[in-house]
Amino acid sequence: MDTLSGLLESPKARGAFLLKSVFNPPWGLRIEDRAPLSVVTMLHGSAWVLREGAAPVRMAAGDVAVLRGPEPYTLADDPSTPPGITVDPDQRCSTTDGEDVTEAMSLGVRTWGEPRRTGSTVMLSGTYQAPNEVGRRLLASLPALLVQPASAARTPLIGMLAAEMDKEDICQEVVLDRLLDLLLINVLRAWLMEPGTGAPLWFRAQSDPVVGRALRLLHERPGESWTVASLAASVGVSRAALARNFTELVGEPPMSYLTGWRLTLAADLLRDPDMSVAKIAQQVGYSGPFALSAAFKRERGVSPQEFRRGKRSEETLATGSDGRTVVLRC
Repeated sequence: MDTLSGLLESPKARGAFLLKSVFNPPWGLRIEDRAPLSVVTMLHGSAWVLREGAAPVRMAAGDVAVLRGPEPYTLADDPSTPPGITVDPDQRCSTTDGEDVTEAMSLGVRTWGEPRRTGSTVMLSGTYQAPNEVGRRLLASLPALLVQPASAARTPLIGMLAAEMDKEDICQEVVLDRLLDLLLINVLRAWLMEPGTGAPLWFRAQSDPVVGRALRLLHERPGESWTVASLAASVGVSRAALARNFTELVGEPPMSYLTGWRLTLAADLLRDPDMSVAKIAQQVGYSGPFALSAAFKRERGVSPQEFRRGKRSEETLATGSDGRTVVLRC
């Protein structure tokens, strides 16, 4: 598995919220839900994305936007149109007068907004509630707003997602989650491959014949007892040459990068209640649970057990007694 493949495996949607929204101009929607990541695409009409401190960006039909949270943003038919509805952190949708319209504007299966008429704006939105820890390294490098134009997308995924959102078949949530993942990966991969987009250092370093091989080894075999010397020998250069070139191209020394990668893997594995800390430590390259706990707490400020309890609490709040997602969003 190459470095990019390992990172693009995440985030993985788990009961992600997906919605088809219908609006008739003039309209404006203020999103203050603090979601870490959202994907928006236009099926019909156009919209403007407005973020504080940035110029408005227009989205046309077929365009796909990736919005990195938790900062709020506005979607509107025109930059001058004030938001008429706000999505709060508690997922309540209210008008400027404070009227709750979360249920009143429901239009059926995963559809919300105003009764459709000719010229309506129709957009699809998908929200990731909590991208897993492996994805954070990639997501942290994203711009606050990334828009892929329809001319570059050339993917049937939008149509497939729109069609599946109208269904209530068995395993429908799983189908929708995977389609959303594929749409997101399609945008991220295109962004990373496009020259001059400001792709992170670790991605650009993959093309280096030495550092790229070193990165792949660290990602493929994180549990190995790597040292700078053993890694250098594996890629056929001196220890000094690897340390110098790796730091220059990636932005941090090899062992520092490895520590960060091991801990993000550990954080992801901690979501599995059947994985003991001892087993996780062995899998990600630590001598035992105490060594992993010390490194984890030093880097993240909490122990693996505290981290695991916190993640379980988040998931409990997001699910009902039957285990299904009950978060309401407009």
